Amino acid sequence: MALRLAFSSNAYLDVPVEEAIARIAGFGYAGIELLADVPHAWPAGLLPVQKRAIRAALDGAGLAISNINAFMMNAVADPRQPYWHPGWTDPDPHYRAIRREHTKRALRLAAELGAPAISTEPGGELQPGQTREQATAIFYDEIMPVLDVAAEVGVTLLVEPEPGLLIEKFGQYLEFAERVNHPALGLNFDIGHAYCVGEDPAEWVPRMQAHTRHYHFEDIAATRVHHHLVPGEGAIDFTATFRAIAACTPDLWVTVELYPYRDRPDDAARAAREHLLGCAAAAGVEIG
Repeated sequence: MALRLAFSSNAYLDVPVEEAIARIAGFGYAGIELLADVPHAWPAGLLPVQKRAIRAALDGAGLAISNINAFMMNAVADPRQPYWHPGWTDPDPHYRAIRREHTKRALRLAAELGAPAISTEPGGELQPGQTREQATAIFYDEIMPVLDVAAEVGVTLLVEPEPGLLIEKFGQYLEFAERVNHPALGLNFDIGHAYCVGEDPAEWVPRMQAHTRHYHFEDIAATRVHHHLVPGEGAIDFTATFRAIAACTPDLWVTVELYPYRDRPDDAARAAREHLLGCAAAAGVEIG
C-alpha cells in the first residue's frame, strides 16, 4: 500500500482556502490538512456557502482531507502566543471554554466535510503556580465531553504532543490515554516534536502504532530547537521514519506542516515533496 502525502493549509495564511487547495494539488500532493482557523475554515464563522465552496474546491482539485487542524487559534489573537491560547488547561474556566467549544465545532465541521480526524493541543501551557497534576485533571474534565461529541459524529480527536505544553512526550500521552480510555481519542504523531524532546521518530512509530491516526512531518535542526524546517534542511532521518511507517501504519496520512513559511509556501511545498519522495524511494516505500 502506498503512503499518502498531504500538505497543511496553515502555510497559506495569506490566500483564500480555495487558492490554497488548488496550489497544494498543483504540486502533486494527494491531500490537504485543512486549518480550522482564520482565514480558511474558522468553524464559528463558517457559513454554509463557504462549506460548499470548500467541498467544490476539493472535488475540483482531486484532494482529500487528511486531517483538520484545530490546534491553532489565530482567530482569538491571544498576545502571548497565537496557537497555544486559549488552552485546555487555562486556570480561567471561561477562557478555556473557548478551546472546548471550538473543538466541538471543528469535530462537527470534520463530519460535514468528510475528514477522518481533527488535531488539538495536548493540554496547554502550565501557568504560574499550576502543577502538572492540576493541569492534567482539568484537561481530563474538559476533553471527556468533547470526546463524546467525537464519537457521536464519527470523527477521531487527535492529541498532538508539543514541546512546552502539558504532554510533550509519548510516555505522557500514554498515561493520559490510559486515564481517558475513550475510543474516539487518538494520537497525532508529529515527528519533529518527537525529535525536539529527544525521542527518535523511527523508534517510536512501532511503539505508538496502536494509538497513531495521523502524522505531521517537518524537519528540525540538530539543536532540537522547536522550529519547523523544510524536510532536508534539518537533522531528521526521514528514510528510517518512512520505513517504520510503511511497516506499521501504511494506511495513515502523512501531512507536511510548514506554517513558518507563509512568506513562500509554494517553495516550501515543492521542496518538501521532492525531498520526501527521494527519502521514500531510498526506503523502498511508494508514495501515492
